[in-house]
Amino acid sequence: MCQPPATSDPANRRDIAARFAIAHPLGAIAPLGRGLINDTFSLDAGGQRYVLQRINGAVFPAPERIMSNLRVLGAHLADLADTGLRLPSLIATREGGDSLRDADGSLWRLMEFIPDAVTLARIENDAQAREVGAVLGRFHRLVASLPIERLALSLPGFHATPEYLKRFLAVAEQSPGQGNKNMRDCLDFVLSRQGLADVLEAALKAGTIPRRVTHGDPKLDNILFARDGSHALALIDLDTVQPGLIQHDLGDCLRSCCNRVGEGTQDAAGVRFDATLCAGILAGYASETRDFLAQADIDLFYDAIRLMPFELGLRFLTDHLEGNRYFRIDEPGQNLRKARIQFALVADIERQEETLRALIATCFDSGLYESA
Repeated sequence: MCQPPATSDPANRRDIAARFAIAHPLGAIAPLGRGLINDTFSLDAGGQRYVLQRINGAVFPAPERIMSNLRVLGAHLADLADTGLRLPSLIATREGGDSLRDADGSLWRLMEFIPDAVTLARIENDAQAREVGAVLGRFHRLVASLPIERLALSLPGFHATPEYLKRFLAVAEQSPGQGNKNMRDCLDFVLSRQGLADVLEAALKAGTIPRRVTHGDPKLDNILFARDGSHALALIDLDTVQPGLIQHDLGDCLRSCCNRVGEGTQDAAGVRFDATLCAGILAGYASETRDFLAQADIDLFYDAIRLMPFELGLRFLTDHLEGNRYFRIDEPGQNLRKARIQFALVADIERQEETLRALIATCFDSGLYESA
């Protein structure tokens, strides 16, 4: 895999936009969001605002699978009454499809821009934390009745942690970067926790937990809130919706939300996993999922919380050694630094294991959060 191609030129973007069934005149087209994979733009046309996006074919080998999954997901949710969850609608092309390819073979789509909605830079209070957990839990509850056989794998190998570990070890063995102290520290950290990589895969193979429909990337950036920040409105960035493990989803959500200093910090020593935020997110999630999750699912939540920053750290580290071909960087060594941040988060989660296990038990074993 490689980084996304350079952002397309304005004239090409305007030609692409004109091929969708929207009113003219076409107005401004400007970069939108902080995504690391696809090229995303805001489009004004006919007095409406839209999201124009080019799917990165270097990351998603068959982007038509993404579009197929979105059609299946949309139809499933349309059959349910009052879901309380909004997903951005696709805008048809003038030929009646829901996507198109440009002269270079890149796949483009156009979606509605959900008005009066914002993303949060960080969670500011317990109510917002509960909303984050609740919207993810609501998604899992609503798609629990969607047969996974109806969905294609849009990103094969995603969250296959044992394979990420295997690849990292192979790359590290051939890398001269092991002479760097930070690199050696990361390698030692990984080697001391190799057994963690297989914890969810082993449970799946043993039949302890099932595959379900998952979002794949439920970080804070992909949750839209009302403009006043009071409640969650929608889940966006649905490219990785596919069969998977809900433990990955919950663990990744907590990883992204509970690291207060964020992935951009320069000081890995200051990284902490915020257990108070975790409690709120777990409470909201439990309020939506407690009735359909099995105890075996819940028993693996602590392992998932610990696993997801470990997995992302492996991915950052591998990409650093392979020349930063997947994750965009702004400066040399950025992916190594990001890996160290994720591993620092793992270490802090481990220090709080007893607290986190108690929080999980409280949220799912009692009626304390029934009204969350």
